Amino acid sequence: MNIKIAEIQDYERIDNYVERAASSSLYHNSHWGTVIEKSFGHKYHMLICEDENGFVQGILPLVHMKSRLFGNNVVSLPYFNYGGVCADDDIKENLLIEKAVEITNELGANHIELRQEKRLGNGFPVKTSKVSMRLDLAQAAEDLWRSFSSKLRSQIRVPQKAGLTTRIGRFEELESFYHVFSINMRHLGTPVYPKRFFQHILEIFPESTSICSVYSGKTPVASGFLAGGKKMLEIPWASSIRRYNKLSPNMLLYWTCLSFACERGYSVFDFGRSTVGESTYRFKEQWGAKPVQLHWHYWLRQDGEMPDITPRNPKYKLAVELWKKLPVTVTRVLGPHIIKNIP
Repeated sequence: MNIKIAEIQDYERIDNYVERAASSSLYHNSHWGTVIEKSFGHKYHMLICEDENGFVQGILPLVHMKSRLFGNNVVSLPYFNYGGVCADDDIKENLLIEKAVEITNELGANHIELRQEKRLGNGFPVKTSKVSMRLDLAQAAEDLWRSFSSKLRSQIRVPQKAGLTTRIGRFEELESFYHVFSINMRHLGTPVYPKRFFQHILEIFPESTSICSVYSGKTPVASGFLAGGKKMLEIPWASSIRRYNKLSPNMLLYWTCLSFACERGYSVFDFGRSTVGESTYRFKEQWGAKPVQLHWHYWLRQDGEMPDITPRNPKYKLAVELWKKLPVTVTRVLGPHIIKNIP
């Protein structure tokens, strides 16, 4: 069995493996490494496990992130909900992780974060605070509509009756998406990604990415970024402008995205990750979405602690509150320089 860092000529075999592997996610596709390197400048390594005939039997994508503020770490994968090791069995899984530890030591990094759906059996510390909210889709949007409660259907009709409209597109919706997204991130006290990040995703995945926006007249009031793969359509980023909440634009946004997923032949819609019991969890649950436990495993240096680079960490509380007071135009300039180092 050969474990190595993949080279460009290996990527086609890797992506073929991702398509056939039962435990892979859309983010295991090697082209996401190109997105990360072009958008943020971090070094991407794809580990590959292959037999003597060059047949791929496992992979592990890694991104090295190093900054003064947030440390020297390796993540699989930052910015996205999924990643981690994907292999045909536990033996190959452990071989890939051993190689990742070796590389992490060479880099002098403090930890590896593996964003897994499956729980690993290697004894690594694990966080289980997040779940993925997923809905099994009907073959037709009309059938999905009929499966909803009368209360949910009434909530969807609110923005329709208010005259809100929707558009699904790609580059032509990027400005609307980023306008809404950056405003919402400022409200949350979170630095915003650079617009080029989303532009690169659209460029590199032309067949499987879209943007859905909701408009009040010509004004975008809600928008979501869609990425598909493995028969599942995910909405990893969705936002709305708060002063329009009384019109319930999010209800129309998600119904439009669900209809689109049915039309495109996806069998599952992934609402993204949530914390059980919180407001976003309850919002997704009302659509019929069910929680799938996520396991974020950590290899730590001796005496190390699992990282907590989240807005809930008390040490970031003041920074979060100050960020909420900045003009959106300022956050769009400063945010990308900060968020690039927050996985």
